Amino acid sequence: MKVCIVGAGAWGSTIGLLLARKGHEVTLWARDPGRAAHLEQERENERYLPGYRFPDGLHASAEAPPEADFVCGAVPTQYLRGVLERLAPSLPRTPFLSLAKGIEIESGKLPTEIVREVLGAATPTAVLTGPCIAREIARGLPTAVVVAGDRATMFQEVFGSPALRVYTSGDRIGAELCSALKNVLAVAAGIVDGMALGDNIKGALLTRGIVEMTRLGVALGAEAHTFTGLAGFGDLFTTCVSPHSRNRGVGERIGRGETLDAILEGMRSVAEGVPTTRAIVKLARERGVEMPIAGALHAILFESVPIEKALGSLMTRRNRAEGPL
Repeated sequence: MKVCIVGAGAWGSTIGLLLARKGHEVTLWARDPGRAAHLEQERENERYLPGYRFPDGLHASAEAPPEADFVCGAVPTQYLRGVLERLAPSLPRTPFLSLAKGIEIESGKLPTEIVREVLGAATPTAVLTGPCIAREIARGLPTAVVVAGDRATMFQEVFGSPALRVYTSGDRIGAELCSALKNVLAVAAGIVDGMALGDNIKGALLTRGIVEMTRLGVALGAEAHTFTGLAGFGDLFTTCVSPHSRNRGVGERIGRGETLDAILEGMRSVAEGVPTTRAIVKLARERGVEMPIAGALHAILFESVPIEKALGSLMTRRNRAEGPL
């Protein structure tokens, strides 16, 4: 098949490697012509995915996207709308598979909702998500993911391999919410690690965090069981423990005393959990959904509330039973 991947960061390059290794013809679209030319000449994304040579079937370009059997979107969520609006006149009108993980701050929209607004409501859309650290997939380590939405069975066949087991789901909204919300909790988990608060509280954070994720998801029309599957618990666990997780890494540095501005200024890649925290808290308030962990993280990141005070507010909340959402 012919595939166009919009976005030449670590995740887009990894998916390009994966598909090209399976014999597909892949074009990796980069916004900057100079960057695209460099990738094509060097045959490696040394900035975001060093050490992995491009197969013969993978090429980089900044020209108008070529005809393709489907398009993958690997642009950070906060930039997705602008990139799609720029490419819309030339982008193939084929199924669109989102690889983005986040929620647009201003609109509260999920990536596939942005795709349909820009490219048309009839555009078949799906999301690929789950516990999938880019470097591990590039190395060919065993991984399991889920594709949720339109043409899920087709994508299952295209991406599946002995090293990548692909499940399908009809809950596109739930899968996308999981992929966004887990990054918020990963920042919080990193703060726990940075402050050396121990494994007990980290386990509690993940457990109560997935309750928050599910609570908001159900309020927005998602299926509760999605949050205990690969898109939910699977991705949450991996993102909160992996040393390769950008979001957990940002939180760890905050827990050690660095400022958010200084951390983000020195990063090449986007830590989606930071802007998504803004989007989630805004969305939860609008829907009247209780999300104390997300609220405490928002206070730390954007309201200059000391970590100890935010943590204390969580630990001293009104006593209650552990039970249904």
